[in-house]
Amino acid sequence: MMDYVQLALGKGALKAAQVSTKQLRFSEEFRAACEQNFCGRYGKSYTCPPHVGEIGELIDSIKQREAAIVWQTVHGLEDSYDFEGMRRGQDRHNKITLEIADHAWAALGDDTLVLGAGGCFLCRNCAVNTQEPCRQPNRAISSLEAYGIDVSAIESVTKLKYINGKNTVTYFSGLFY
Repeated sequence: MMDYVQLALGKGALKAAQVSTKQLRFSEEFRAACEQNFCGRYGKSYTCPPHVGEIGELIDSIKQREAAIVWQTVHGLEDSYDFEGMRRGQDRHNKITLEIADHAWAALGDDTLVLGAGGCFLCRNCAVNTQEPCRQPNRAISSLEAYGIDVSAIESVTKLKYINGKNTVTYFSGLFY
């Protein structure tokens, strides 16, 4: 199998690590946060709740896989209210995630699960909003949190820090196989 840690680093991730899915922490509380719609995407994307699926089934789908490669990007901000900078950082992070995902799907098959930061970003307006089928079902990427993964706990099993200093934002993604 290709070294996906090195691939992630080569694509621009700051750090990457392999973990056993048994090391990951899960919480159904993330679904409750989604339902409060802090990000504004609840019900507006096939890859976000409630459309993404039942939380217990999603957690089980991760636990049925042996391992994951997780990676992070860290982006500087003008200040803690630099929402435009956060969005730019997330866009850069998602570009890296999609490059890794496309490579993994070509090499390992469509059953390989890739989860990113935030809901899917492929289409400007998700087809769920017009009650049409997903336009890119083989490339749509859900978030780690939508699958109940406690992203902040990844730090305890890797060297990937969740908080990386003042005026920074950190994003995580993962490849599960």
